[in-house]
Amino acid sequence: MPEPSVSQRKELDSGLTVIFEPMPWLKTASASLLLPVGSVTDPEGLDGSSAVLAEWMQRGTRKMNSRAFSDSLDALGARHGGSAGREYTTFGISCLASVLPEALKLIAESIRDPRFDQGEFPGAQAVVVQERASLADHPDQRLFEKLGTTFFSSSHGRSPYGTEEGLKALTPTIIKNDYWRRVSPKWAILGIAGGLSWETVIKAAESNFGNWKQKGSANPPSVSVAPRTYVHSQEDINQVQIGLAFETTAPNSPFWYHHVIGLQVLSGSTGSRLHTEVREKRGLVYSVGASTRALKDFSYVVGYAGTKPDRASETLRVVQDELSKMRKGINKEELERAKTGLLSSLVLQGESSGARATALTQDAYLRGRSRSLDEIHKKITVLSLDEVNQYLFALPAPSPTVVTLGPVRLQGKIETDRTLP
Repeated sequence: MPEPSVSQRKELDSGLTVIFEPMPWLKTASASLLLPVGSVTDPEGLDGSSAVLAEWMQRGTRKMNSRAFSDSLDALGARHGGSAGREYTTFGISCLASVLPEALKLIAESIRDPRFDQGEFPGAQAVVVQERASLADHPDQRLFEKLGTTFFSSSHGRSPYGTEEGLKALTPTIIKNDYWRRVSPKWAILGIAGGLSWETVIKAAESNFGNWKQKGSANPPSVSVAPRTYVHSQEDINQVQIGLAFETTAPNSPFWYHHVIGLQVLSGSTGSRLHTEVREKRGLVYSVGASTRALKDFSYVVGYAGTKPDRASETLRVVQDELSKMRKGINKEELERAKTGLLSSLVLQGESSGARATALTQDAYLRGRSRSLDEIHKKITVLSLDEVNQYLFALPAPSPTVVTLGPVRLQGKIETDRTLP
């Protein structure tokens, strides 16, 4: 990994926060702009508003129509895009470092002064409708959507894809009003990484966002979780999709890296416990895994398995057994393999300005500050086997929400609250 770089940070008079990480060995640079506008704050009954807004904002500025805007970015050789998630919307751009200030000016114009061409609205709306329709081809994604709505009692269970009814109800006027209600520089975060200087970055940020005075506000609500339960969604498909979700260590917890290592042992590679015990030894599934999903001040683990109907109940039992066994600790070999996998991922991230720009903004949103790769490397490296195991020993018994999707409901009592065997 190249020599670690220290990020610099400044809050502009407008309220927007700028974070920069120099990567002087690169000739490229990337920017990621995070706006706290997501499905959790979509207007009631208008689910999907954030997604349509994000798409429509990328279709020109007051000075340029959609084609001219796209052509201008293409002329700079810039790759760009944007999308809405649960808690925030991000717009990203990557290009040669020498043209990033010019590319950032174009992106800023689309954010601060979008064209909102009435003729472009049906196309923007149709893109999101098609994205939602694509779920029909992906039963695993349908499962995750159902798992989210079942797990959360707060609006965090809303899908970033919206709902069919909500998307149909949207109009140009509704979206424009939503823009003025929710979009502003307050709590917005601009992360930039690559072969630039701080002086160049802050000059570009100040000129494009320093005098942005828009007054919208879209603070996400606090996360609340529904009582644990088992829900089955009946569908005429060949496989049973199994999903689990339960709360875990928050992103800003001092035990975050203990959790990361534990999850890597559980599901971070083909040598992980889930892959070994559920797939390799028993041949129960064609796919199995677990991952952490982070929200502001909250994280949860999502587990997944895809299997045949006659093996679904056994699959869930074995997956839950492996979750429970994590509370008995890991061994030295597992610890070292987990560290190797995590540190290898850091090396790859250190070669991508886009990955670093995204990480800077997400870290600042989730943790209130951005971590350097060097900090993450040290935090992972110094953790001992005893420290990780003390964390695992103290974990409460897994108490997951369970959702299945497929031709048969699981038989017998589905445990959503288990004790260590």
